[in-house]
Amino acid sequence: MRPLDRLLQRWRIRKALPWVRAGDRLLDIGCYDRSLIDRVGDRVVSAVGVDVDVAPADDGKVRLLKGRFPDDFSFDPGSFDCVTCLAVLEHVEDPDAFANACHRVLSSGGRAVLTVPHPFVDRILAVLVFLRLIRGMHVEEHHGFEVAETVPIFQCAGFRLLKRRRFQLGLNHLFVFEKP
Repeated sequence: MRPLDRLLQRWRIRKALPWVRAGDRLLDIGCYDRSLIDRVGDRVVSAVGVDVDVAPADDGKVRLLKGRFPDDFSFDPGSFDCVTCLAVLEHVEDPDAFANACHRVLSSGGRAVLTVPHPFVDRILAVLVFLRLIRGMHVEEHHGFEVAETVPIFQCAGFRLLKRRRFQLGLNHLFVFEKP
């Protein structure tokens, strides 16, 4: 990761941190280098990180799994109290199936915490990658996801919106949903 990549990642993590509660069983989808998991490690009971680029590991409290959610994993219903997906939804081919899978693995009262960039960010990223200011992890896999679709997709899956906030000069969005 280049310094700007790391800065943007930390910014997303800071937005998500307040929504991970003490005692949560966490599923971090797109965990990459487990930075979010390491930041909430003292707060959560357990954490599972899923990413296509992670090296599998298990230390008893944190388990890292290589693959794509939900395609490569079958977690039991209600296995987690919090699901985090930071800069992930724009990489998902079937957002409806993704939201339904998040709902299924969450316990009642569980939260899905997402950050979703505006589609215009793809153009900015292309320039920053060209200038070698960022590495642009998996930029080529962006599906041009429209931010406005986030709330309807997650509401159709059975979630209730708790919070929506823009950040990073309005180019990124935090969404927090709760499973009733």
